[in-house]
Amino acid sequence: MPRVDVTPEAAEVIRGLRAEHGDVMFHQSGGCCDGSAPMCFPVGEFRTGASDVHLGDLVVDGRPVPVWMSAAQFEYWRHTHLTIDVVPGRGAGFSLEAPSGVRFLTRSRLLTDEELTLPGDLG
Repeated sequence: MPRVDVTPEAAEVIRGLRAEHGDVMFHQSGGCCDGSAPMCFPVGEFRTGASDVHLGDLVVDGRPVPVWMSAAQFEYWRHTHLTIDVVPGRGAGFSLEAPSGVRFLTRSRLLTDEELTLPGDLG
């Protein structure tokens, strides 16, 4: 069961960012201001480590887009399914979409009891 998903509108923005920057990834730190939004980086530019959790990969045109979250935030969000969406407005300062007039955001819902028991769940 995928823990993360992407809207068609956000996938279109990701396609444009890939054309300009190559493969991309998302990280959501859980900090204030910019850290409260999913931030999009070229793969390899943002280094993840033991304090991050790989939630899964968005699949855009058959290619993976890794989605990471800080372990501290994951403790609060571990029972949620996340969908990366895009809306008009200025995004996080370091995120690739910032100059384009749109910003990524995370929509969430609670996982169902059935989803929580599927193999591969992060618990």
